[in-house]
Amino acid sequence: MVRFSCLASLVQTRRAALRAGYGIALGGLSLGALGAFAACSGAPVDAAGETSQAAEARLADIEARLGGRVGVHVIDVASGRAFGRRADERFAMCSTFKWLAALFALREAPDRDAVVPYTMDDLVPYAPVTKPALDGARALSLRDLAEAAVVLSDNPAANLLLRGLGGPEGFTARLRVAGDDATRLDRWEVDLNENLDGDPRDTTTPAAMAALVRKLLFEAPSAATPEAETVRDWMIASPTGARRVRGGLPEGWRVGDKTGTSNNGATNVVGFAYPPAASAPVIFAAYLDPRGAAIADAEAAHREIGAILAARFGEWSVDGSAL
Repeated sequence: MVRFSCLASLVQTRRAALRAGYGIALGGLSLGALGAFAACSGAPVDAAGETSQAAEARLADIEARLGGRVGVHVIDVASGRAFGRRADERFAMCSTFKWLAALFALREAPDRDAVVPYTMDDLVPYAPVTKPALDGARALSLRDLAEAAVVLSDNPAANLLLRGLGGPEGFTARLRVAGDDATRLDRWEVDLNENLDGDPRDTTTPAAMAALVRKLLFEAPSAATPEAETVRDWMIASPTGARRVRGGLPEGWRVGDKTGTSNNGATNVVGFAYPPAASAPVIFAAYLDPRGAAIADAEAAHREIGAILAARFGEWSVDGSAL
């Protein structure tokens, strides 16, 4: 396949990193540019850029600087290549479950436009859609609630979706049918965000969540359904991940994601990203649990992960085959 020259690779990678705001510069070069330099100096790379080992070493460096645990799993759907860190360890899902709840609810609803009744008793903290609607006596349909849960992460909307699915138990049962034996939901919003050390409740693994995105949103037969298309569109429209992995990707990438955050460190995002001209996405699940770190630092780490993803699966390719 056609490859950029070493110098062009270095320049392109540095420009992309600077555009994304990714740049602890060392000697005038960003970390991404240093990766390009390493490739030019003889470090083994494949057609897509830096090696998985190099990408994983950079994830380990992020964890060492940030503290706590960094769990990541990234899959290039076109090639099947993947890299990650702590991909099979459990992390609190927080709101990253909501895209799944919306997909299950849309698939099973006999009438997505039917009004779903609720009262003030159903409200919990963070209700940017459901509370104003209730205050204004505006009815919300199941489709409205699903959109609110995915796009703006409305917590009462997610609970109302769960109620229609048989609660956390019903949600988890659907995951088992989908072939996921790891992810589990045990509680409702907002209790599910407790994120206690060693508590398996309301957890997933980065590998399991990435596999769900791939299977339910990008593999037949589910991917071709209108419900999957709708959820993909909502994830693309969501503004909540702008400062996480999405914010570290170069201009021109098309990204959809669902975030999740706790009050004690969990800073998560799961989603997909299409490099320019690519027909298949790169799927990512990033679960950061840096106890004691500021959320701004955790989100900066997410953007570094986005830059690593781009360097591994898109930045150094000039035709579609490696994307």
